[in-house]
Amino acid sequence: MYSDVPKVLHCLGGKSLLMHVFEVAKSLDPARICVIDGHGGDMVRLSMAGQDVIWARQDPQLGTGHAVMQAIPHLDEKVPTLVLYGDVPMIRAETLRRLEGAAGDELGLLTVGLQDPAGYGRIVRQGGVIVRIVEEKDASEAERRITEVNTGVIMAPTAKLKDWLARLSDNNAQREYYLTDVVAMAAADGVRIGSAQPAESWETLGVNSRLQLAQLERVRRELMANALMKQGVTLIDPARIDIRGTLVCGRDCAIDVNCVFEGEVVLADRVSIGAGCLLRDVHVDSDTRIDAFCHLNEAKIGTHCRIGPYARIRPGTILSKEVHIGNFVEVKASNIGEGSKANHLSYIGDSDVGSNVNIGAGTITCNYDGVNKHRTVIEDDVFIGSDTQLVAPVRVGKGATLGAGTTLTRDAPEGQLTISRSPQTTISKWSRPEKKKG
Repeated sequence: MYSDVPKVLHCLGGKSLLMHVFEVAKSLDPARICVIDGHGGDMVRLSMAGQDVIWARQDPQLGTGHAVMQAIPHLDEKVPTLVLYGDVPMIRAETLRRLEGAAGDELGLLTVGLQDPAGYGRIVRQGGVIVRIVEEKDASEAERRITEVNTGVIMAPTAKLKDWLARLSDNNAQREYYLTDVVAMAAADGVRIGSAQPAESWETLGVNSRLQLAQLERVRRELMANALMKQGVTLIDPARIDIRGTLVCGRDCAIDVNCVFEGEVVLADRVSIGAGCLLRDVHVDSDTRIDAFCHLNEAKIGTHCRIGPYARIRPGTILSKEVHIGNFVEVKASNIGEGSKANHLSYIGDSDVGSNVNIGAGTITCNYDGVNKHRTVIEDDVFIGSDTQLVAPVRVGKGATLGAGTTLTRDAPEGQLTISRSPQTTISKWSRPEKKKG
């Protein structure tokens, strides 16, 4: 990967490769999950803080068999052991359940057929029965022509697995302890070796480079886009949507090109998203339109709202129904009531805005004094003229009007016009300064 970040911590769809594997393992309701870490182990462990994981360290790193040896003290002989890989993130639970059925009480291998098997260990069968796996570097020319390959994923009776691991040898081209060698041992011991195959070959693809990571990202993007369209979502171009988390859509939603969805995003019925938008941990209620190039983060948007273009909605914002947030308007940690509008070039931060409020262009709430944040309260039916500054903490009473250019430092009474504007003055016999010559 040419990176200071451990490979398993690189992200696919906004989540680390390791977390993908952990979540699919957890979905199988295992007795325990043991993660063997090596390179960058401290970073790996920190990334999984709070998860129900048992850790084992592989140092030095002497192959896959040696890695599984480190978990031996944590393996429960009353249940079988499933071996997964932290850099194979897209394997599905149904595939692993199929492997469990193939293994029964003995050894199960997950294999896959590839048109180009280069780099993979080959499955060697005799009379249709698996007898061993040979790594490519140790394979004969005839064995290299085999297209059924080992994915590395196995399920084995734990007591027998411990015995096989104890008998592993590093007598091979890599001088490593191969987990795959347990297959030949199982065959020699008369253990039945079952096999299962994934529905799609991409389930077993590993990540060893940024190119391979990008290829899996494309696979994941296509899968999610297809699922959305099958549910009735309109995607203007399904190749140009990124979902880095979960996206739940209601009926008749429409999403334009180059939109990014991160975390948990919910779009209710008939929501439309314009081109180039980013939504992170956002809930958008029905019939709302988000125009192009908006950025919404940790917010709740009501019904029949209109956002953008070029609007930014920051964390802690709640918009009621029929709210308009226009171009180059930023809203942060604020509640905005039904029917209120801020259509141009404004900043609303740490505010409680009532219903049917009109906020003129260039209005800002001055919520930060350099140390603490303060709130602004704007009650119902207020009209705020352009280029107004509200210096918090301050309250604007119901039905009040603030004249354009006002700097409000004290509460404005309800139902009245408040203005703080210098008297207009014309200075006669004034001329612009001229640039000195020479």
